[in-house]
Amino acid sequence: MIRPLLVVGTDTGVGKTVVSAALVGQLRSHYWKPVQAGLEEETDSELVRRLCGVDFDPVLPEAYRLQTPCSPHEAARLDGVEIDPDRLVPPKVAGPLVIEGAGGVLTPLRLDLVYADVFARWNPRAVVVARTRLGTINHSLLTLEALRARGVEIAGVVISGEAEPVAEAAIEAMGRVRLLGRLPPIAPLTAATLQAAAADALDLDALR
Repeated sequence: MIRPLLVVGTDTGVGKTVVSAALVGQLRSHYWKPVQAGLEEETDSELVRRLCGVDFDPVLPEAYRLQTPCSPHEAARLDGVEIDPDRLVPPKVAGPLVIEGAGGVLTPLRLDLVYADVFARWNPRAVVVARTRLGTINHSLLTLEALRARGVEIAGVVISGEAEPVAEAAIEAMGRVRLLGRLPPIAPLTAATLQAAAADALDLDALR
């Protein structure tokens, strides 16, 4: 089997889902979001389906769909369920699989379990999505450290946002990682504009 490609972020709201949609489109991959917290607005799976631009439905069902848009452990508590890590098993598919986490890598699924602990079970290659705002060097290095402490291989870092050469260079050198490119802000954000930007900006050969 092809090892799954794990898209994780240095924080919430850094662009993981947009990067996931870009990778699904460019790699013609399936997509899986293990735990979705928040169902009233467009979910991450629905956004990926809209932006990936492939001629098949790449989205696989979530293991958990929780009502409240908050930390998965709290959303599960509010729904009266407990997340069972044994249910978080990547689906078997023909070809590549992009898996998207939630929040940062230490986001809790339960009070005794964080996402990074589950990631380590899957033998993935991780793509870390980092923003370019103030604080990104610290957040990125902490994310890389947490993943490596659990034996998760880092495929590289995708920068999301406006160019910030000083921060990008520091993340690459201090984090000992490969920069896979930078997705700039895209407006309007459509399947066509995203996939064109991804084809131009991302080092996809490193991920194939």
